[in-house]
Amino acid sequence: MSGTGNGNGEASATTEASSPRMRVIRVGTRKSQLARIQTDSVVATLKTLYPGLRFEIIAMSTTGDKILDTALSKIGEKSLFTKELEHALEKNEVDLVVHSLKDLPTVLPPGFTVGAICKRENPCDAVVFHPKFVGKTLATLPERSVVGTSSLRRAAQLQRKFPHLEFKSIRGNLNTRLRKLDEQQEFSAIILAVAGLQRMGWHNRVGQILHPEECMYAVGQGALGVEVRAKDQDILDLVGVLHDPETLLRCIAERAFLKHLEGGCSVPVAVHTAMKDGQLYMTGGVWSLDGSDTMQETMQASIQAPAQHEDGPEDDPQLVGITARNIPRGPQLAAENLGISLANLLLNKGAKNILDVARQLNDAH
Repeated sequence: MSGTGNGNGEASATTEASSPRMRVIRVGTRKSQLARIQTDSVVATLKTLYPGLRFEIIAMSTTGDKILDTALSKIGEKSLFTKELEHALEKNEVDLVVHSLKDLPTVLPPGFTVGAICKRENPCDAVVFHPKFVGKTLATLPERSVVGTSSLRRAAQLQRKFPHLEFKSIRGNLNTRLRKLDEQQEFSAIILAVAGLQRMGWHNRVGQILHPEECMYAVGQGALGVEVRAKDQDILDLVGVLHDPETLLRCIAERAFLKHLEGGCSVPVAVHTAMKDGQLYMTGGVWSLDGSDTMQETMQASIQAPAQHEDGPEDDPQLVGITARNIPRGPQLAAENLGISLANLLLNKGAKNILDVARQLNDAH
């Protein structure tokens, strides 16, 4: 392969020293405005790191983008927002794909891995109110107000917390959901991820942030994952520098928890993680569909957030679908073990029955 220049005939020192010297890098993304903003932010970082490389963004629609008249939990497809993108990755039509990490199943198809997890934004959920209810909170909305959410996790927790409200499925990208809220009288409020609203520049629409005591968040929420071909070492090296160590460790724990519970979008499972003074704290919970039955536990593990770019073993297998060779292996294993241990604690206390009933009821409806 020939070296890449920086456009003025000189080889870029950064590119020469640290990047694979290669063709145009093709980046896959969903077509929605939020997906494009997220992908553009990752590409902008890569361009800064590798000024001698060119990046081309290829946008496509996914199954989840096309089926808008059915609740996500009813479609029965785990890779709703990823399958078409992974198909393009498999056929070498793109070199990497940027996802919201919460959309990526804990078990990826053979041959794929998450090569980078970027620094997490606020992972909490937010309430966006209909213009006539601006200034309200969920607690002060009128009796039987309808709140829109596409998530069983949110609905189960919030029904339990706010029994005077009704929760109804709302689908579509962020623009579509906000339009449905503002222009129709059906919903008094909708629940969306804080991170998505912030990335869209819609900070002014956040009427209330739901803290973990009110509504724990989805596994991986607020973080971006970069999916690549597991054997494409050039691209793995290219994106590996994007790993944010603390976000990586928290998300490994969260994904291990969900994977061990065998949860997905068809059952209400939620988490809250935090790192402080070398300890990783994790709370996980499961709920019945109506929120009446719940089980939550908290555990912690000693774990040092590593300095970035330390070398790990070259032959590391993936952990919960993630490859991070530039982060020490010990903390990653400790994070995974924490997630598995917390899942086992809940399962030993009867969480499987709650999840099985929730899954059966969801399938039946």
